[in-house]
Amino acid sequence: MNWVTRLLESLWGLYAWLCFALACIFSLLVTIFVPGPERRARLVTFASRSIFALAGIRVAVRGIDNLPVDNCVVVANHASYIDGVLLKAFLPARFGYVIKGEMRDIPVVHFLLRRSGSKFVERKDHSGSARDARSIVKAAQEGASLGFFPEGTFRLEPGVGRFRLGAFMAATKGEMPVVPVAISGTRAMLPSRQFLPRPAKLTIDILPAIAPGDVDYLDSKHLAEAARQRVLTALDEPDLLAT
Repeated sequence: MNWVTRLLESLWGLYAWLCFALACIFSLLVTIFVPGPERRARLVTFASRSIFALAGIRVAVRGIDNLPVDNCVVVANHASYIDGVLLKAFLPARFGYVIKGEMRDIPVVHFLLRRSGSKFVERKDHSGSARDARSIVKAAQEGASLGFFPEGTFRLEPGVGRFRLGAFMAATKGEMPVVPVAISGTRAMLPSRQFLPRPAKLTIDILPAIAPGDVDYLDSKHLAEAARQRVLTALDEPDLLAT
């Protein structure tokens, strides 16, 4: 890669961050001034999608008909910080996303995420984790549509790791279908330990739902592994649990 190409990629990366910053400012104003959670969620979804449109990022969404019209739980692989913004932008606005509890320590971010429908789960404090898990299960039982990244974090190396059980416990308690989603391209665009994004094509594959009554919907452990295997079939990445 010559210096001209590197310079153009760096300039594009800075422009992409500018698009993100403008969308965040708009979303923050929405969460402060706009009444009603559904209206706020729609406007934040619009702002999230505008990032990709303004930056000229191509996003292919396949299998949208696999999303149930009723409430469900979406579980996706996690490869980059972009993943959450991407799903917020291109899945229906009704979905609230489950975010790591550390985001509570950043007041402005916590306010924006909470007011736009996100929920939080503590990963380090056991009592906080149990309390958050009960809150998420209650939301599922009340019919909320939830989005999870059940790996919990992302790594520099390609691959899909273990799925934690929280999403699947919420699904079984709420008797909601689980929709596996495979995200491709975000690791190439903004991998771990990199600041500037690089141009890349992004793909969201929405896979067939695992519904209550399916053989894979036996318990949270079976459900987690069934969803993980479905995500792996749609990705060109290794299984990090394979021996």
